[in-house]
Amino acid sequence: MSDPAKVRRHAERVRELVASVVRTQIKDPRLGMITITDARITADLRDATVYYTVLGDAAAQAGTAAALESAKGMLRSTVGKALGLRHSPTLTFVLDDVQDQVKHIDELLAAARNADAEVQRLAARAEYAGEAQPYRVDDADESDDADESDDDRVGGTGPAGAAEQRR
Repeated sequence: MSDPAKVRRHAERVRELVASVVRTQIKDPRLGMITITDARITADLRDATVYYTVLGDAAAQAGTAAALESAKGMLRSTVGKALGLRHSPTLTFVLDDVQDQVKHIDELLAAARNADAEVQRLAARAEYAGEAQPYRVDDADESDDADESDDDRVGGTGPAGAAEQRR
């Protein structure tokens, strides 16, 4: 198998070559506003997948896919000669739907923002189910408890106080 760095370099070179050939040599009228976004090549350097985006509707995407498919042979020979490999990698073109994914993520984020705003709106009107302070805090009760515990130690009715009284 090949070195991963070498594979990455070849994949980047494939992307550059395909983009250059599409821009300068392919004169197919079906080819729309295309951008080559990425290329990936297998570790054995036999198969390359080229990702692209097309500006336009579904008809423009279909026309561009047909134009790339018809120019695949010329693109493969150009890539094979430029890379200098024993075997020219087969090219597979895949429509990169990044824009659709971005739109979907933006819609999800907007829905989450709306849900957060609704939760904050409901929280602003919310009241406690019981009292605001659920624990009983009385200053007078605390001082009385402290006095009683002192009595138990000195000679009150507790076990320590009973032992104290017997002496």
